[in-house]
Amino acid sequence: MFLHQNALDLLHAHMQNQNLRRHCYSVGKVLAAFYDYYKTSGAPAGFDGMGALSRENWEIVGILHDADWELTANDEANHTLMLLGWVKELDLPEEMLNVFRSHNNRTTHLREPQTLLEWTLECLDELTGFIVAVALMMPTRKLAEVTVESIIKKFTKKDFAKAVNREQITQCEQKLAISVEEFVRIALKAMQDNHELLGL
Repeated sequence: MFLHQNALDLLHAHMQNQNLRRHCYSVGKVLAAFYDYYKTSGAPAGFDGMGALSRENWEIVGILHDADWELTANDEANHTLMLLGWVKELDLPEEMLNVFRSHNNRTTHLREPQTLLEWTLECLDELTGFIVAVALMMPTRKLAEVTVESIIKKFTKKDFAKAVNREQITQCEQKLAISVEEFVRIALKAMQDNHELLGL
């Protein structure tokens, strides 16, 4: 069975940049938090439940989703394709492989996001980086100072974190039936709960 530690070992073997690693950690922790959220509130309308993957699987998806980014940042056409090559022999569930196929779909065109996990990753990927950017603007540069309100306020300032695709995040309302405020709240809490791992 492919476990959390196996995912970290694979990530660390291919990614040396600490900030990039922390991005992957944060996406993993936030996906795990959304797994808990959906378990409690139920899957949004339009989805056939949460699928067969476990909470640990959801976190592993987050850990690995950008594992090849250090090597493909200047070769985006191969982003996720390289990762899929690495995990080919690991006997991962097809549902997990499909998440990787849907990631970077605008470039690879392998698979449009379809499942609850795929759409959750699609919407939160950019958000985690945005939350880090907000934290770094705080006097202590810590997540503890960040609030949902401070994130939403910065969200409307187009000159802040210009590289972040706001529309990718706000899809959460249409695709997941979760308000932007609630989506931010869940992600922020997960990151705050793991602030030591994230160095913030």
